[in-house]
Amino acid sequence: MAQESSQAPRTHRVAVLVDAGTNPFEVGVATELFGLPRPELGLPRPLYEVTLCAPTREVRMNHGFFTLTDVAGLDAVDGADTLVVPGRPDIVVPRQAPVRDAIRRAHARGARVVSFCTGTFALAEAGLLDGRRAATHWKWADTFRRLHPRVLLEPDVLFVDEGDVLSASGSAAALDLGLYLWRRDHGAEIANTVSRRLVFAAHRDGGQRQFVERPLPEVPDGSLGPLLAWAQERLGEPLTVSDLAARAAVSPATLHRRFRARLGTTPLAWLTGERVALACRLIERGETRLEVVAARCGLGTAANLRARLRRETGLSPSDYRKRFGPAAR
Repeated sequence: MAQESSQAPRTHRVAVLVDAGTNPFEVGVATELFGLPRPELGLPRPLYEVTLCAPTREVRMNHGFFTLTDVAGLDAVDGADTLVVPGRPDIVVPRQAPVRDAIRRAHARGARVVSFCTGTFALAEAGLLDGRRAATHWKWADTFRRLHPRVLLEPDVLFVDEGDVLSASGSAAALDLGLYLWRRDHGAEIANTVSRRLVFAAHRDGGQRQFVERPLPEVPDGSLGPLLAWAQERLGEPLTVSDLAARAAVSPATLHRRFRARLGTTPLAWLTGERVALACRLIERGETRLEVVAARCGLGTAANLRARLRRETGLSPSDYRKRFGPAAR
């Protein structure tokens, strides 16, 4: 999706803090999301650039799969707009003092600090989470509460946004949080383009459950895919959960169980999230009439649109338009 103007925001600098024993997958998520070229966006310069940094020049990754060499020092953190702290399995042994100090410095000067999976432990060790909400992997929730009782842990969500500090619950949830940051920084249209390139769901709300009972359907014809595609084409219609259940030829209670088991959310929450995402895209494309946006995305009234958009993005429709609409490009 090419922008209409040759103007583009300045490149946002992302530092990924790699420590001994860090999980390679989460480092890969950060570099895939923010470090690769995005020619499909048609912009004159990248929106993000990534620097890997560490307390030592060589870092042995989790289980010794490989060793990173010639990694930038922790001073790279001091020039970053966003600091990403991936997780590592060794959660009981605190991070080294220089690592904790680098995290504190980044936060103190106003950088956005993001943790993936058990990287939340490092943020808590640095004192960034006392009295604040956070997410981490469900397997380590009890240990986290014991070690950091002053943190308001939300054990059953994908990610938590506290404004300047964000945390993803697990490795795959790091992708959800990363795409959420794309939406927050550059709007739904660009985030959707990136998600299509990744072949990953463009929008999963952070409040969805992190533990899905059956991540894959037991039989192919049990997939929710056709139903979701059918609903996405009819968001402007007065669809209800009963309508979705009738389309799937099951009871509403059965549909609710399937959504919970396979998507970690409810049919109504999924439908509302899709409608808000469509509203964002319509505003970004230049539609200024809130009644039209509300009708086309199925939110009904301008008042409901305002409430839902503010809950999802933290912005009013007019503020969202100023930040992501055609005039902002």
